[in-house]
Amino acid sequence: MREAHFIDKNKAKWSDIEHNLKNKLNVHPDILAKNYIEITNDLAFAQTYYSKSKTKDYLNELALFAHQSIYKDQRTSSNQFIDFFKNDVPAIVYKNQKMFLYSFLIFSLAVLIGVLSSHFDPDFTRLILGDDYVNETLINIKKGDPAAIYKSGSEAGSTLYITINNIKVAFYAFTLGLFFSIGTGYILFSNGIMLGAFHYMFYQEGVLGKAMSAIWMHGTIEISVIIIAGACGLMIGNSFMFPKTLSRTKSLTIKAKEAVMILISTIPLFMIAGFIEGFITRLYDVNLFFSLLVILLSISLIVWYYIIYPIQKHRNNNSFLFNPSQTTNEKE
Repeated sequence: MREAHFIDKNKAKWSDIEHNLKNKLNVHPDILAKNYIEITNDLAFAQTYYSKSKTKDYLNELALFAHQSIYKDQRTSSNQFIDFFKNDVPAIVYKNQKMFLYSFLIFSLAVLIGVLSSHFDPDFTRLILGDDYVNETLINIKKGDPAAIYKSGSEAGSTLYITINNIKVAFYAFTLGLFFSIGTGYILFSNGIMLGAFHYMFYQEGVLGKAMSAIWMHGTIEISVIIIAGACGLMIGNSFMFPKTLSRTKSLTIKAKEAVMILISTIPLFMIAGFIEGFITRLYDVNLFFSLLVILLSISLIVWYYIIYPIQKHRNNNSFLFNPSQTTNEKE
């Protein structure tokens, strides 16, 4: 059989197999197993008759990708743990990147509303944050220590309390997505308005820069996790409202599984944010450079793992996509 005919005969099947492997969470294991057998058979044929062609190289890479995708569950538990963070989560994040964008935009809009409302209504900040918190903060500002509230309590006790509170907020943002995404939107909106009012209070008192050097040491990760959890909640709500070609139950089941995996990936972030707020934020006035370094490292971690890395992984996974015209042109 001529190579061009071999390609024309099988390229649609290979394309389907690629699609199944990249969306394996939605494909029955029996189909994946059948695809693996088919691609290894085609590879054996190509190795025999087209041993020096790009077709053989392509099938070899596709067979390797299929083997890694299908049989990775048989790895050791430590490898599964690494693979979860290295491959599974980035793939799911990329697949649902629109939900991350929507969550970010909702939160950002709420922050802007919080700032504008505080600007035009002097009582708005007290309404949102409470008189006790505002009064205590104003006293600390007069003492020259606007973020003194983060120095209260023991380091270990503060870390535990903060971590639990952050998990609770993220859990609400996630689970309330079941209410057609409205509940998640409420959590994002309420926390965004609170953040906007909070920052405007420091701006009004002329200590915004100093306060932010403390707040954003831990707040960078905390706010990021709220947005990530909000994206997970939107995934759940939208999967039920817009199931596309799937049944609502099937769509909800698939997206709930994906959302849980993303939420699990934030557990280390909860612990890091709690540790920073309990042990490090209280040192914010010791060295400005140190505060900025912590903030920069936190931003870099979030942006790299949840934005840049998923895009890179997606491009790498598509780097061996088959181009029949390229092979046939070379043969000609």
